[in-house]
Amino acid sequence: MLIPSQILFHHGEKSFHICSSFFQVFASFVLLGKKSNTTRTVLIIVLVTIGTATIIGSICIFIALKRKKKQILQPPLPPLENSETGTMDIGTADALQYNFNLVRAATNDFSEENKLGRGGFGVVYKGKLGDGQEVAVKRLGRDSGQGDVEFKNEVLLVAKLQHRNLVRLLGFSIEGSERLLIYEYLPNASLDQFIFDPTKRTLLDWEKRYKIIKGIAKGLLYLHEDSRLRIIHRDMKASNILLDAEMIPKIADFGMARLFKPEETQGDTSRIVGT
Repeated sequence: MLIPSQILFHHGEKSFHICSSFFQVFASFVLLGKKSNTTRTVLIIVLVTIGTATIIGSICIFIALKRKKKQILQPPLPPLENSETGTMDIGTADALQYNFNLVRAATNDFSEENKLGRGGFGVVYKGKLGDGQEVAVKRLGRDSGQGDVEFKNEVLLVAKLQHRNLVRLLGFSIEGSERLLIYEYLPNASLDQFIFDPTKRTLLDWEKRYKIIKGIAKGLLYLHEDSRLRIIHRDMKASNILLDAEMIPKIADFGMARLFKPEETQGDTSRIVGT
C-alpha cells in the first residue's frame, strides 16, 4: 500500500506541510489486523476526524494568508479626486468636523430669526457656540445642485487657505443628508447689501470703496500667485465678498473654485459654472 509521507501547500515562497502519519497509523491497523473490530473502528473514526479537522484547518490558514498577502500587495485606494477640481477626499479635513446637534442648537434650530441670507447653494444662519463664539453656518440645500464635489471643494480649499482677505472656515458638519459649513461671523454681511441698497450705499465713501477694491485684489493675488495652491475662484460677485466689523473685505464661497497646478495657465471645463 502506497502511503504519502506529507501533504504540501505552496504559498509564494513559503510551503505548508501537513504531517500524514495518522494515515500511516490508520493503514497499519487496517493491514495488520492486531486489534479487535470495535477498537479498530473507534481508532478509524478518531483518526479520520483528526485528519479531516487538520486538513480543513490548514486550508483555512492557507486561504487567510493568501488574502492577507493580497491586501498587502494591493496598493491603497487613491483619495477621491475630481478631474476638474483635483481635490482630495474630505477625510483629510476630519479634524474640522463639528457635532451637528451642537451647531443646530447654536442656530436655535436654524430659526428664521437667525437667518442671515440665502446664497446659490443654501441658507446662511448666525450661530453662537457654547463658548460664546459667534459663527456663520451655511446650511446647504438638498436641492441646491451642489454635490459632494463642491462640498469637499469648499471644505478642503478654504481650510488650507490663510489670508486676511479670505473668509476663514472653522469647520463643517454632516448628519444624514444635512451638510453644514461653519465660518467666522462677519457682522457687516456681504458687499451687495451695501452697494445695491440706496441707504447703505451712502456709507461707502471713495476711501472705503478703494480699500474694499484693494482688499479683494490682494485676496485674488494670493489665490492666483502667492498661496501654495493656485486657485481660480470662478464665482466672483458682490454677494461673495463679506465685510468684517472694520469693513475689510473677505472672499467667500469656494464651491465653484478650480485648482490649478503651478505650471498651468489655462484649462478646459465640461460645463459652464459660476459668474
